[in-house]
Amino acid sequence: MSRHYGNIAFTERVRDAQTHYGSRAIYARGEARAGRAPGSDALTATELAFLAERDGFYLATVSETGWPYVQFRGGPAGFVRVLDDHTLAWADFRGNLQYISTGNVAGDDRVALFFMDYAHRRRLKLFGRASVIEVQDDPDLARRLAVADYDADVERAVLVAVEAYDWNCPQHITQRFTIAELDAVHAQVDA
Repeated sequence: MSRHYGNIAFTERVRDAQTHYGSRAIYARGEARAGRAPGSDALTATELAFLAERDGFYLATVSETGWPYVQFRGGPAGFVRVLDDHTLAWADFRGNLQYISTGNVAGDDRVALFFMDYAHRRRLKLFGRASVIEVQDDPDLARRLAVADYDADVERAVLVAVEAYDWNCPQHITQRFTIAELDAVHAQVDA
């Protein structure tokens, strides 16, 4: 868990639930070590390598009515780029044209991202603040984020300033494998 994750995630009601169910002491020690220092947490080489291999993630935003909204974002492995140790970005490809996440971010820039590696039962959760950059406002950024040989229209760029992150316990992550992962295993067996 990064230093600031508990500061964001462990609200008074969450701490009450942790106390009720017996896990508060564990998390209180981590919070005491982290302190309440302002700022955000830098991604390490471990997170950078993990993110470079992902071909999708789940993006959570909050609407003006207070309802959470979760949407899957996908593309070729590595379509999410790490611009620096505090900033992620991706080309926002044309989808179903509902623009719910885009509209939500315009009103509340707080987002949560879940990056999954089902085959290895790993999950990285990130809190951040998103900004949407229209292609015409920064065409160079849009070009840098476009994925070569991927047939998708880039509608805008999304930047996320990472505030905090946490690696989750693998206990209940069901293993799943992509066709590419299975093909690699089959190739080894065939050889």
